[in-house]
Amino acid sequence: MTKFVLRESALNLLERIGEQGGYSHVLLDQEMNKRRLSAKDGALLTEIVYGTLQNKRKIQFQIQPYVAKQKKIKPWVKWLLYMSVYQMVYLERIPDHAAIHEAVEISKKRGHKGISSLMNGVLRNVQRKGVQDPSTIEAKAVRISIETSHPEWLVSRWVEQYGWEVTEAMCHQNLKRLPMSVRVQPLRISRDEAITNLKERHITAIKSSVSEQGLLIEEGRIIDDRLFTEGFLTIQDQSSMLVGEMMDLKPGLTVLDACSAPGGKTTHIAEKLEDQGSVIAYDLHGKKAKLVNDKATLLQLQSIEARQADSRQLHDLHERETFDRILLDAPCSGLGVLRGKPDIKYHKSESDIFALRKIQDELLHSVAPLLKVEGKLVYSTCTVDRHENEEAVKQFLTNHHEFELDPTFAEDLPEEMQGSAGHTAYGIQLFPHQWDTDGFFLTRLVKKKEVSDRQ
Repeated sequence: MTKFVLRESALNLLERIGEQGGYSHVLLDQEMNKRRLSAKDGALLTEIVYGTLQNKRKIQFQIQPYVAKQKKIKPWVKWLLYMSVYQMVYLERIPDHAAIHEAVEISKKRGHKGISSLMNGVLRNVQRKGVQDPSTIEAKAVRISIETSHPEWLVSRWVEQYGWEVTEAMCHQNLKRLPMSVRVQPLRISRDEAITNLKERHITAIKSSVSEQGLLIEEGRIIDDRLFTEGFLTIQDQSSMLVGEMMDLKPGLTVLDACSAPGGKTTHIAEKLEDQGSVIAYDLHGKKAKLVNDKATLLQLQSIEARQADSRQLHDLHERETFDRILLDAPCSGLGVLRGKPDIKYHKSESDIFALRKIQDELLHSVAPLLKVEGKLVYSTCTVDRHENEEAVKQFLTNHHEFELDPTFAEDLPEEMQGSAGHTAYGIQLFPHQWDTDGFFLTRLVKKKEVSDRQ
């Protein structure tokens, strides 16, 4: 692919994501598969798209003096400016003249002479005079918001919940690329075998300390490797792997995964069961339930059955006290996964958090009766908002006296996570800057025997 076509592709993706609400990771994967990009071209396309999205608000501020007099700029022109400035300011290996030339040529092709003149003028000013520095902003929340391209409401909310130090560290970490991590299917291949096998094809992997099945990919493109395409391993963030590790699983158990798509945690559960037992997985959408079954087939796991249903209505499908373990990986705001899905921070609002919390409460209340006495329920989210995490668990425990926080929960965490960092009265909150993972909340509850016996 020529660099011109690649930048056109990046612009089209940014417009679809930024203006039409498309999901960055989905559209980027589709584009790379459709065009059969080389590893080098795929890496550059990913860098331009994710980098521009991650830094959009900062770039808007940086170029504001050069576009302030423009009454209205078409969306595609704005995104072309943003991605071009990103290449000039943030990517040292791309010469300014190359970024400017391609931007002007795209402007000529998609617009008219006035637009190409605007593009050339703004980018030449950036080249000669540099960009506006956000460190001069006096209001601290506004400065952090601009410097790290997070909405101001979100910065203020995190400051209220966690203070300035955690908020600033988390916002800056969200600008860094998330390390690629994968999980081996241990019934088919060991970690050591996978490391050796990958090394033969120049892919460097090291062991994760979070999961005994986890690997961190330090070099190489894993998505095209046969171990991935043939189901010997699957892509999964380390924080997400922690769920399967913390469910206290053993062969023969019956497990409910109430919100299962796309199936990473579901298949991990089956692997921890050594594929001996039963994993009943649900998703609200039939197509997503099919994705879970497809993933199970690829990984050669027989113990999973994924179905379509609203998990708030599972009492119509299952008797009380049916399951030994329940996982509720609840629908959430996703504010912990901004490193891999930077568009989320522009599409979410504070009201979304409260709307989602209502669903989280309903799900917890609905699945609780399905757990056996002395069974364990794991509640997890990929967000860092206390309202969706600690406060949701606190409310559940207030309304369900038959449950308590599992007293052995902290002892079963990986050794490096057994300290005080992230621990609360209701679980563990993983921050991206502390563990270099997604932001993630996890807790484990147990249904008490004596309360059930009195009912």
